[in-house]
Amino acid sequence: MQQTETPARVTETESPSSATFSQKVALSIVVPVMNEEQSVRLLFDNVSTQIEKLGLTYEVIFVDDGSTDNTFNELKKLYEEHTNIVRVIRFRRNFSKTPALVAGFSRCRGDVIFTIDGDLQDDPEEMPRFLEKLDEGYDLVTGWKFPRLDPLSKTFPSRIFNRMVSVLTGVHLHDINNGFKAYRRELIEDPHLKLYGEFHRFVPVMAHWRGFKVAEIKVRHHPRKFGVSKFGTRRFARGLIDLLNVLFLTSFLRTPLRLFGPLGFFTFLAGVLVDIFVVGRRFFFGQPIHEQPLLFVGILLMIFGVQFVITGLQSEMIRHYAFQPGEEYSIKQELDSCNGQS
Repeated sequence: MQQTETPARVTETESPSSATFSQKVALSIVVPVMNEEQSVRLLFDNVSTQIEKLGLTYEVIFVDDGSTDNTFNELKKLYEEHTNIVRVIRFRRNFSKTPALVAGFSRCRGDVIFTIDGDLQDDPEEMPRFLEKLDEGYDLVTGWKFPRLDPLSKTFPSRIFNRMVSVLTGVHLHDINNGFKAYRRELIEDPHLKLYGEFHRFVPVMAHWRGFKVAEIKVRHHPRKFGVSKFGTRRFARGLIDLLNVLFLTSFLRTPLRLFGPLGFFTFLAGVLVDIFVVGRRFFFGQPIHEQPLLFVGILLMIFGVQFVITGLQSEMIRHYAFQPGEEYSIKQELDSCNGQS
């Protein structure tokens, strides 16, 4: 049976502000924020202005990821002023960006879902271009900050990381970390799209693996006006670890011997070569084998090297299949007229 593709853009005959939470909306905008008290109102105003020009119904879901400043109070004011549009989720502590997006995705009612960072560096005026690209048949459109107006300490590690992802996954994007994205609803509802750790940045890779069409467009980028960047060495290191996880889950999960076979072979070979060296020293230099600690090094290479790696990857398999989105975060408060919560 041939399926008819759902167009990305939804034409609405009613005023955007007339949408109620019992209705579907055309667009959902998910905004994870942490300590962005000076930015959230400006961002909401910019997003609202742009979407109302398009004549579409919409909702804006803010996820406060453990802010320690006045961010939640600012979000509460926005909710009280725009109860039919704004929804707020407040975490008990900082759980990181991926759980914030998971919480937002689970509450979206839009046919198209945008994610945008709360630091005002992304430009909502680019949103129509995302919708145009979705209308071309793509399922996920991600932004490419060009030119990028960040310090070298942030751009240089990002370039290295983007290059590694491109080479290792075959998904050739210039800005894998960009939080400005547009998704078709079918993508975020895919049961195999399991987001945890720092996996939000690898959604394009996992979407490509699942057969969804991914595109990238250049978007304007603004320098940060308020607050400080949350990017750092620790986040970069966690990203590298999650890249290895994604490679395993997308490449070797169904055919693990393609990974374990070569790994086991080369680890075993290293141990054999070490022990051959030990035996060679015995015959050519007369040094007794039992007096050479390298003998045990070779044996350990053959045994424990493979064991450690396999144990880690088996744990990742279990983690993947046992994943439950609600376990990734804890909600302290939720402002949502749809569910009557406040």
